[in-house]
Amino acid sequence: MATLIQMPKLGLTMVEGTITNWLKKEGDYVEKGEALFEVSTDKISNEVNSTVGGVLRKIFVQEGQVCEVKKNVAIIGEENEDISNYLGEDIEDNEENTKNEAVVEKSTAVVSTGDIKASPLAKKIARDNGLDLSIITGTGPKGRIVERDVLAHMEASTKKVKASPMAVKTAEELQVDLTEIHKDTRIMKADVYNFVKEQSTIAFGKQEEKRVAMNQMRKVIANRMHQSWTTAPAVTYNLKADVTNLKELKEQLSNEQKVTYTDLLVKIVARALIEFPYLNSSIENDEIILRNYANVGVAVALEEGLVVPVVKLADSKGLKEISTEVKELAEKARSNELTEDDYTGGTFTITNLGMFGMESFTPIINPPEVGILGINNIIDTPMVIDGKVVIKPMMNLSLTADHRVVDGAVGAQFLARVKEYIEKPGKLLL
Repeated sequence: MATLIQMPKLGLTMVEGTITNWLKKEGDYVEKGEALFEVSTDKISNEVNSTVGGVLRKIFVQEGQVCEVKKNVAIIGEENEDISNYLGEDIEDNEENTKNEAVVEKSTAVVSTGDIKASPLAKKIARDNGLDLSIITGTGPKGRIVERDVLAHMEASTKKVKASPMAVKTAEELQVDLTEIHKDTRIMKADVYNFVKEQSTIAFGKQEEKRVAMNQMRKVIANRMHQSWTTAPAVTYNLKADVTNLKELKEQLSNEQKVTYTDLLVKIVARALIEFPYLNSSIENDEIILRNYANVGVAVALEEGLVVPVVKLADSKGLKEISTEVKELAEKARSNELTEDDYTGGTFTITNLGMFGMESFTPIINPPEVGILGINNIIDTPMVIDGKVVIKPMMNLSLTADHRVVDGAVGAQFLARVKEYIEKPGKLLL
């Protein structure tokens, strides 16, 4: 019996996902529990396993398309099973709206007349408009005629442009209006390329704009940052700390296992959060949730956006354990292997821009947390100590806190305690 495969809900806040890669193609046999496709959400990319075994009969949502949770993405069934009942008007409407051009290889959804193969929607459009499919070149899988081929043919015909199907296809891909190509004979693909080349030469030096659609991760980041900016009355505190002793501790610990400043700051911040619980809290309705544990998120920059994997119970872990976990989480983030548990449950976030030479910035709070600490570059700075000028490695700390919960004095005291631990890091080993 055929089974409809749906977009799974991979996290509590997930409402939609983007299919980035189908690991099987139509006609392939799929084992139950075998990876079927990859989904990109606002945080990570996950492989989705098939809940049943059988032949992948039809794909409704193509790579790069967004699909809401619980919506159908594919059908799995027996090889020769009649799945026409699953191909109702709602499926056809979905194909028309999203230009889903996948066609089932071995099902009644494939329309074939002699050597002509076309999708149901392509056939319907051709029939309604009195078109002969034999004169249309298909650009779908294995040369199959799909919706875009019929529409492109109709558009070219309406404009009374004589063009080969491949010229029509190429013009569509390059966003070229065929009516602008003046040719007495039939326009071929090479003519479209030559036109683009000529226009590029003419347009050289002109001002141009390019629009790039937001990916799913960037959309969610934009929404969450807007939520943070409009909800939390944020205050940013800046304070410099002498990292002389912290640098020495880092070098000593790195003799056995490489430790970074981020690792050390995760431990420092976790210790300070336990002492200042309001920095470690969150707001729910009219209540403040206070915690006796610290889950510290560490922002990791990716090409497509930002993720924040979380070191759980960082206050109760040793430096080496934290260092190992931070490295593992960062690697999982860069290889899209984070699980939901890896990036949820954070109570406070650290974001480090020191490696980019930043001296100060205003980090934005990651909801529902109420605080975030920005780490800046370490700069050798002349200081006057006991009447003498000495050079000290100084790091600027940038704390942003939600003023609904964190009063100015509390925020200042917390940052002063972080500074104290940085300048006297031996306390961390007690």
